[in-house]
Amino acid sequence: MIYFTKHARDKFAVLKRHKFEVTRKQVEGAVNKPDIIDNSRLPLLIAQIKIDKTHVLRVVYKQADKNLIKIITFYPGRTKQYEG
Repeated sequence: MIYFTKHARDKFAVLKRHKFEVTRKQVEGAVNKPDIIDNSRLPLLIAQIKIDKTHVLRVVYKQADKNLIKIITFYPGRTKQYEG
């Protein structure tokens, strides 16, 4: 089960106002099937997927228990900044 914090739920509207729409399906897809997982901020994990030619989506989450994933926040980033 995937749970979105209030901050994460509000983030959809914030990004939409900035003309960068991200869907719940994209966020869940990043967590379920990431291209990369950054574990440098344990216990938080950062899942990353490529969303277009120049952008990635990064999802910060915590594995609350084996059946619950808590989405803290998510944000788009430029591919060149996050991929070697």
